[in-house]
Amino acid sequence: MSNKLENIEGQNVPQVKFQVRENDQWQTWTTDDLFKGKKVVLFALPGAFTPTCSSTHLPRYNDLAGEFKKAGVDDVICLSVNDTFVMNAWKEGQEAENVTFLPDGNGEFTSGMGMLVDKKDLGFGPRTWRYSMLVNDGKIEKMFIEPDVPGDPFEVSDADTMLDYLAPNSARPKEITIFSKPGCPHCHRAKELLKSKDLKYTEIKGVRTSTLRSLGGAGTYPLIFIDGDLIGGADELEKTSL
Repeated sequence: MSNKLENIEGQNVPQVKFQVRENDQWQTWTTDDLFKGKKVVLFALPGAFTPTCSSTHLPRYNDLAGEFKKAGVDDVICLSVNDTFVMNAWKEGQEAENVTFLPDGNGEFTSGMGMLVDKKDLGFGPRTWRYSMLVNDGKIEKMFIEPDVPGDPFEVSDADTMLDYLAPNSARPKEITIFSKPGCPHCHRAKELLKSKDLKYTEIKGVRTSTLRSLGGAGTYPLIFIDGDLIGGADELEKTSL
């Protein structure tokens, strides 16, 4: 496992075979299948269903997939050291249809990238460090690697940083997050308003009211953020110019 996270721009991506379950059939995807003759954005994250990965990292790449395509990107790939069944279940739950989910179950691709790290302290075992890269015809053009500090930093491998590199003047959808709870009529009203305006959002459920207060809210649902700014609840959303 890697003790030093190195930027390997200019090198080719590792030659690996990935075992993937698709349409109830086993398939083998190769490095060439994924990268040869293509312009690809790949982002790697520690684990499916984990908080930062589910609430921010993956959803934003899914939301900006159209802007990446306008910038000439053929595919956006999410890689994790998880098996294909876990990745498929995560994709279904996230409704991330604009992203290709790549299970690096044995960590072979991640090891070849020098990004395999030990997460035994969390009971995870070997996982990938968080990073993103732009790959042109199998060669790494650009890498954004999170700083080598304790924990799980998330500062530079996000979708907006990659899009800023590719197309800094591109238009992009607002980043909307809703903290909600099941059966909440005001949450339903807020989500219906966003849907009517064709605005995508990330929904986070099951957060305690004390947590909502710590985020600056009144402890009531929903709590809505747009581009990192606290808007308030459904009433405030209706008054906002979207």
